[in-house]
Amino acid sequence: MKIAIFGLGYVGFTAMCCIAKEGHHVVGFDVSEKKVNQINQGIAPITEPGVDILLREGLEAGRISAHTEIRRHLNECDMAIVCVGTPSAPDGSHNMTYIAEVTRQIAAAVGQNRTSPLTVVYRSTIRPGTVEGLIAPIFAAELGEAFDRCIELVYNPEFLRESSAIQDYFDPPKIVIGTVDGKPNARMDELNQNIKAPTFYVRLGESEITKFVDNTWHAVKVAYANEIGRICLQLGLSAAKVHEIFVSDTKLNISPYYTRPGGAFGGSCLPKDVRAMQYIAADCGAHTHLVDALLRSNEAHKYRLFQHVTRDLAPGSRVLLVGLAFKAETDDLRESPNIDLARGLLREGYKLSIFDPAIDATKLVGANLGYAYTQIPTLSQLLVSKETAEATAYDRVITTNLTYRKLNLEKNGDIVNLNSLS
Repeated sequence: MKIAIFGLGYVGFTAMCCIAKEGHHVVGFDVSEKKVNQINQGIAPITEPGVDILLREGLEAGRISAHTEIRRHLNECDMAIVCVGTPSAPDGSHNMTYIAEVTRQIAAAVGQNRTSPLTVVYRSTIRPGTVEGLIAPIFAAELGEAFDRCIELVYNPEFLRESSAIQDYFDPPKIVIGTVDGKPNARMDELNQNIKAPTFYVRLGESEITKFVDNTWHAVKVAYANEIGRICLQLGLSAAKVHEIFVSDTKLNISPYYTRPGGAFGGSCLPKDVRAMQYIAADCGAHTHLVDALLRSNEAHKYRLFQHVTRDLAPGSRVLLVGLAFKAETDDLRESPNIDLARGLLREGYKLSIFDPAIDATKLVGANLGYAYTQIPTLSQLLVSKETAEATAYDRVITTNLTYRKLNLEKNGDIVNLNSLS
């Protein structure tokens, strides 16, 4: 197939590379001219293991191209996949501005003399009712009677974790495909023909709420584990040992994912989708007291960890923070709890250095760039190389994720590991 992808961020760009690897031709669209130029030159606009290799392979095979304008590219496409952002609005709901705008652009570019409909697949996280209540009316207004003949709408949530996104694309925990009637879609079957995973064909609403349910549950697990971790810290117990006992029970308890006491949850999905779930629950009259407490619990954990890492640390001490992104081997800084920790250290006057080789301050783009520099304007001055990090004597080293494995920290005996509380 020939497939268009709208929005070349973490989800869209990864999908572009993986879909091209499967032999499809992919044309990508993004408003960032810098990002588009990088992709066409074979430079990955994000840090994610393996995508640079897939990008080069796709370009060499002539299966990948990126553009800022749709023009006539859409006429030859069988499918369009929408991966634009749905950031949090001030009230916690998802901002649908980018969804509405890209939908309008697709509708305007679709040729009404198509011999087969364009399958428009939405992967952006959207609240239930969005496809039928917002997206379909935009297409109907633009295309009129040609809407049903030219467009078929699908909602297909993604389950990619940053730093393992390629593996997750080809080996997902499940595939969820929402259609108007809940019946299979031939082009989605073709897209996923080499992927083995439980597949659910459902109506649009059930597919739209899936990501909220998953991400809120992940946040529940992280918050619960961290509350147990805080209790253990207060009582002088080993949270790591308590966790080991807990996850050993695979009959009654759950897997170790998200249930290890450590850093607060963050990133581009969990906080945003928890806020949106709160908004949806309030909007429909549900009373979700546990969900409503998640973000407050997470903020409490951030503060307790700050107290933990600065315990007995003299004012003005030299501190190395190892890992600024919320996860190792990614440069996604959006809502990273480690940003909050860095801000706290700077605010209290500590001499902070940051080691995170996945982050190049000159290559951050879009919302990632905006978030990083509004939170830490001096970011580029704080980042240090591996050589500097290993050669400098720090009063305390704080490790937040698996980035610490890239350093030899033998010279620094005062290490606090937030990746797993002990």
